[in-house]
Amino acid sequence: MALSQLSRSLTGLFVETSSVIHQRTFSVTAVAAAIQKMTRVRVVDNSPLGTTPYHRAPRVIHVYTKNGIGKVGDRVLLAIKGQKKKALIVGHKMPGDRMTPRFDSNNVVLIEDNGNPTGTRIKVPIPTHLRKMDGDYSKVLAIASSFV
Repeated sequence: MALSQLSRSLTGLFVETSSVIHQRTFSVTAVAAAIQKMTRVRVVDNSPLGTTPYHRAPRVIHVYTKNGIGKVGDRVLLAIKGQKKKALIVGHKMPGDRMTPRFDSNNVVLIEDNGNPTGTRIKVPIPTHLRKMDGDYSKVLAIASSFV
């Protein structure tokens, strides 16, 4: 009789602990959502290299910043279709400063070594605070269709 009561109490204990485990939620820290090495990105311009399908997603192999974490407006080096290409970050998942948009995917625009964009159109809205960063991004802003 004591053995059956013990098994019932243990069964109740397992049910209670399993319900506690199911109530927890999974969270991602801001650093995990940032653009760093080996991050998969989405090319959002109409360049021939970015639009044709390939069996591997483009990945970041280097971020041209001091701390190695990329934000909107930073340049990165991509591995795309077995080639190395430079790109400009135009949207990321990481929450940024106040009043800056947060995107569903990490978006980049392919650029040449001199800073000119490879494509002629950008398919998604890009953040307006890229306008404040003078000089390098004027041609990218010129081919953008809409801003957020």
